[in-house]
Amino acid sequence: MGKTFLFLDTITNKVDAKGRVSLPADYREIVKELSTDIVCYRSLSAPCIEGCTEDLLAKLASEIESSLDFFSQTQDDLTNLIFGDARKFSFDSTGRIVLSEKLLKHAQITDMAVFVGKGRKFQIWNPENWKKEEARIRSEVLKNRPSLTFSREDN
Repeated sequence: MGKTFLFLDTITNKVDAKGRVSLPADYREIVKELSTDIVCYRSLSAPCIEGCTEDLLAKLASEIESSLDFFSQTQDDLTNLIFGDARKFSFDSTGRIVLSEKLLKHAQITDMAVFVGKGRKFQIWNPENWKKEEARIRSEVLKNRPSLTFSREDN
């Protein structure tokens, strides 16, 4: 079994006029170690960019194919919105990726971008939008106080 990797932390980086932004160093290390590319697409549920490794996107494709009728409207809709929108990004020698105008516009990103680690994936937000979303999330979690049950593994 391979090494576990997680995209962690919340990091704000500058975006230049050409849409170049530095991928956080820890994220670059994951990409290098896994010998993969980063894939980004417009979020289906928020004004942000979703990012993950190419390997995770391939797992998502398998999951969609195995759980939905191949010719269903739901399957068509999901694959159009995710895979039809996704793009691979390699980072340059300084660790930057160039985000497309379509992605920047969707996330309302101009001169700064916030990378939010979400475990196996990450999001890229406009700083003000992220601040509002983080406040909303914290409020919801405090109201609902979810509980997690971990299964015990016997060695």
